[in-house]
Amino acid sequence: MGRESDLADLGEELPGARLITLLGPGGAGKTRLSQEAAERVSDAWPDGVWLAELAPVDDPEAVPEAVLTALGGRETVMRGAGAEELRAAERGAGEPLARLTEHCSGRRMLLLLDNCEHLVEAAAALADHLLARCPGLTVLATSREPLGVPGEFVRPVDPLPDPTALRLLADRGAAALPGFRVDADEETAAACAEICRRLDGLPLAIELAAARLRMLTPRQIADRLDDRFRLLTSGSRTVLPRQQTLRAVVDWSWDLLDEDERTALRRLSVFSGGCTLAAAEAICADLPGGAYDVAAALGSLVDKSLVVAAPGADGGMRYRLLETVGEYASERLDEAGERDSVARQHLTFYRELARTTDPELRGAGQLAALDLFQREYENLRSALRHAVAARDEQEALSMVLSLAWYWQMRDLRGDALQWSEAAAALGPDPFAPPAAPAPSLVERCTDAPPPMGPELLQEARRQVALVRMASLDHAMDVWANEAGMARLRTIAATYRAGQPQTCRSPGSLWLFAVVLTGETTDLRGLLDESVRAARDLGQEWDLAAALQMRANVLANRPDWAAAALADSDESLEIVRRLGDDWGTAEALSARGEASEKRGDHGRAAEDYHAAIGYAEKLGARAQVLVLRTRYASALIELGRGAEGEAILREVLVEGRHVGHEGTAFARFFLAMWLGSSGRTVEAREQLGVLHDDFRSASIGVFEAFVLGGMAWLDNQEGLYADALARGREALAQADDRLSQMVAPQMHLLHLVTVARALGGLGGEHRAALAARLLAAGQALLPDGHVPTSTERANFAAAEELARGVLGDAAYETAYAEGAGLSQEEATALVEAHRE
Repeated sequence: MGRESDLADLGEELPGARLITLLGPGGAGKTRLSQEAAERVSDAWPDGVWLAELAPVDDPEAVPEAVLTALGGRETVMRGAGAEELRAAERGAGEPLARLTEHCSGRRMLLLLDNCEHLVEAAAALADHLLARCPGLTVLATSREPLGVPGEFVRPVDPLPDPTALRLLADRGAAALPGFRVDADEETAAACAEICRRLDGLPLAIELAAARLRMLTPRQIADRLDDRFRLLTSGSRTVLPRQQTLRAVVDWSWDLLDEDERTALRRLSVFSGGCTLAAAEAICADLPGGAYDVAAALGSLVDKSLVVAAPGADGGMRYRLLETVGEYASERLDEAGERDSVARQHLTFYRELARTTDPELRGAGQLAALDLFQREYENLRSALRHAVAARDEQEALSMVLSLAWYWQMRDLRGDALQWSEAAAALGPDPFAPPAAPAPSLVERCTDAPPPMGPELLQEARRQVALVRMASLDHAMDVWANEAGMARLRTIAATYRAGQPQTCRSPGSLWLFAVVLTGETTDLRGLLDESVRAARDLGQEWDLAAALQMRANVLANRPDWAAAALADSDESLEIVRRLGDDWGTAEALSARGEASEKRGDHGRAAEDYHAAIGYAEKLGARAQVLVLRTRYASALIELGRGAEGEAILREVLVEGRHVGHEGTAFARFFLAMWLGSSGRTVEAREQLGVLHDDFRSASIGVFEAFVLGGMAWLDNQEGLYADALARGREALAQADDRLSQMVAPQMHLLHLVTVARALGGLGGEHRAALAARLLAAGQALLPDGHVPTSTERANFAAAEELARGVLGDAAYETAYAEGAGLSQEEATALVEAHRE
């Protein structure tokens, strides 16, 4: 079942071939495929198709006689004549090979040699001998390794692809349990897919699993596959004993290996996701006390279908074990008592790979380094897992710090959080009060392999804690309590601006703690000091990163936008010279944000579009989503709303599995555009989803944006009372120091929304208050603020409503009264106005 393509190919190849070997692991279905293929083309051999089963034969010298017996036995003939003639000849004297040759030499026949792997040299010698002397003979062999005969055509029999494996499970499952369906419900479908995947698509293993459906559900079977060799027993009684259980199938292959091959196979089980030859040689090499040729053993295991070899993305060969073989080999590794020593070699190798590859992420070798991290990511996680399990703090710290920037570039916050927490738990908390001030350290924690000295070890602990803190940026409630704020203050006080370690990642994350406290009065001064120190240290990439960070902060304020442009330009020049595509995308994005604040949406769109190209080149999905959102927003401001809307909708679809951080602003901008273009029902739906996301994730600083957007939408629909209530709430959310630091103009824009609601509700008192709020909001905006199209329309609507109630003269009088109000006074007026 499911081999139609293989059968068709064999049907074309067999009539013109002399020797074809079906090659594959145990349980792949080689025997069944060979017999079905032979049946389909039997008419091409007038003297018959004959099956010689070699599995019961244990003496290489007995192979010719076993084949001779098969050709003379009725139970082994598949189709053809001549058996009686051969039995008559056998009654005479003669050596088996000679009699076999004589019998086949004048005939046109197909001989199936099944299960050659344990007698591969004898089977090869026989095939070579017969093919040279019997011109009408074709041999179709099945084996777990090639025969190695000249002219042999090797056809791999791969595990079944997922859809085919699922059909096989459905068929065999229905035979074992009438009425069984793999798609009976969602849980069953998921469990059946997992069974087929974890059993590597091996037909025999799937059939054994199907037999278990008489007593277990698919989910129960899937959950027990970690112990598959106990689970998958009791196969068909009509097959050979070695095919009645999954363990027997793999035992058969193991027993055929020499000691070097067994050593290599069991040690290969320590890898996850495959390995390169260099990794295999480093990790599978003999431990003190002996030596063997790992490459030769690996090649032999590939030939014997126990190791899968395939070209990797880098052009080199990559080697992996099927999951079933890997589990078996892992058991053998434990039995040999080598688990700890081999896992230690694996940890050392991949710690060094991570440590030495990490710097390549910051220059022209960036794409190759990203690809390498991605190819080896499962091995890197396995190494981390071993370091944590062994409670080796220094190894775990080194690996977390070496992977931190890769996690940032790939937006793998979940992994960053998981492993930074696990590594941090292995040692003391570096920020437990009273935390000592951090000394200035020029050396990086990963400049050399462990062990680290005392000062560097403590710094590594601090930096891993910073990685954890940054990975929690979507869960602000962690810090929105007394204990959380106390910890942030401790972190902020431990470092000082300008220290070498705070000028580079991940030490630069210290500034994130400073911002979260909301207590700094001179954020720009801290950023200036970081840039100065990075410049003095002479590390160009670190300087570019410091400039980008300062540009991103400065771009939040229109009066600092010119300085943000200068920083992003300098950063862009550096990263382009270094060949850093990620940095180029970030610098272009920073420049785009600064341009938007200055009202230059055309230049912003150009920069965002260029940045998207760099991010796409790196496969940075999360970065691409953010950049496309910013690009769409700029297009909307340029009057290209349909284009912008289409992009925002694409971002929401593509970012569905990324999480709300990747799509939140796309949803917000889409909602505002929909509301502006009269589609308020869908706009409200989008804001509702966004509000639920932010509320469940406790991202307090962004909730003010959403509440303000909902209040604005209420105004759009004429729901002025609702708009007033939500506007008050938005003002309260925007009143904390963090919100004012991140978006200082947000509070003032909410005043305009509240003023519009008051004007809409009518009454001279409300309209006069609205005029005062409009004046206060305009007067308090930072110098150089260029309103967006939505802001302009919102202000115009609010002004029209208030003027309509008061008349021009009274409006101007009230407006003049509000021009001198402070932000706190304007907010107090809103709070004082209760209906």
